Amino acid sequence: MEMAYRDRWRHEVSALRAILGEVSLVEETKWGKPCYTLDGTNVVILQPFKESIALGFFQGALMKDPKKLLVQLGETQAARMMRFTSAAEIDKKRAAIKSYLRDAMTIAKAGLKVESKPKDFPVPDELKAKFRADPALKKAFDALTPGRQRSHLFHFGEAKQSATRTARIEKAVPVILAGRGHLERP
Repeated sequence: MEMAYRDRWRHEVSALRAILGEVSLVEETKWGKPCYTLDGTNVVILQPFKESIALGFFQGALMKDPKKLLVQLGETQAARMMRFTSAAEIDKKRAAIKSYLRDAMTIAKAGLKVESKPKDFPVPDELKAKFRADPALKKAFDALTPGRQRSHLFHFGEAKQSATRTARIEKAVPVILAGRGHLERP
């Protein structure tokens, strides 16, 4: 197991692994961390952080949270985490952890998934102007898959200055006309 902060959370990892060993999940290593699966479906992952160790539930948004132990990190839609700062805290919450694990396993067995909504990226004014000047580009952009469109819009939108957005758009014209997304290579 090659995890960041591995030594910092050695006792907590052992405590969590002991609990996870009591349920019918298979431990695999994914993304360099212990990940627990059920019939090939990711259910929970051990996630070490600087200030805590967490159980990350892949479909946590669908779980019941009667004890208010699950937290959402960032803008993630499906995952929820249960954070701990000591082995003693894990031992104290052992019954709750097992209950949450059983809930996560029921969700996995049922094949339930959080319906994710792709983030909308606005069309920059510079691209709108380019579309007005070049209708063939607009037609080619509209023909791209939604994911390819988002890849370009995300790339353009990251630029803080109009000149940079314009330069990125100009550089992307042949890629768009070729029907490719921002990161796709010929």
